[in-house]
Amino acid sequence: MKIVILGTGPVCQVLAPAFLALGHQVVVGTRDPGATMEVNLGFRRLTARHPALELAGFRDAVAAADRAGLVVNAISGPACLDALAPLAGSLAGHVVVDVSSPYDWSGEDAVLDPVNTDSLGEAIQRALPGAFVVKTLNTLAAEVMPDPDVAGQDHTVFVSGDDSAAKARVGDLLQSLGWRDVLDLGGIRTARATEMMLRMWIDTSQALGTHLFGFKIVR
Repeated sequence: MKIVILGTGPVCQVLAPAFLALGHQVVVGTRDPGATMEVNLGFRRLTARHPALELAGFRDAVAAADRAGLVVNAISGPACLDALAPLAGSLAGHVVVDVSSPYDWSGEDAVLDPVNTDSLGEAIQRALPGAFVVKTLNTLAAEVMPDPDVAGQDHTVFVSGDDSAAKARVGDLLQSLGWRDVLDLGGIRTARATEMMLRMWIDTSQALGTHLFGFKIVR
């Protein structure tokens, strides 16, 4: 299928080759393709290794999406709403996989906003009322997202979203990446829970001295 990834940072740079390896067509969206290729060395190296990867502006990338595929929001959390809102009409009817984190890292420590009474996942769903937003993979380091075994043991990945069919499609993709324990938490409101887990992720990472780990729900 065709997968559109919005954003060219570290998350895109690990997900794109994983999707290509599964045989999917991947189109990456960015604000300015020329600037991305000029200043983003990591992405430039990625395209050199994977010439099949396509790069386009946000609008052109979304226009290239088809409803049988998926659109992945890998834009930085604090910036993604401004980038996604103008695309609302084009994204209507599409499954949008939100892997973003609403942490603002501009200060001495990460600040989660929104928190508790709202979530970035819910805000994206409100901004894209015609899309089917599914929150997932946001409790993990980028390197673990496409390769759960890199963390050493079976662990849990969560999905949140209001549309069951959309979650099932995302679950199929997660399983194809090697995820064995995919836990459906319920509606997009449950994105509040996984987004708030990220504070635990930061502190656990510091305690362990590594970000290659995951959370396991034992039941």
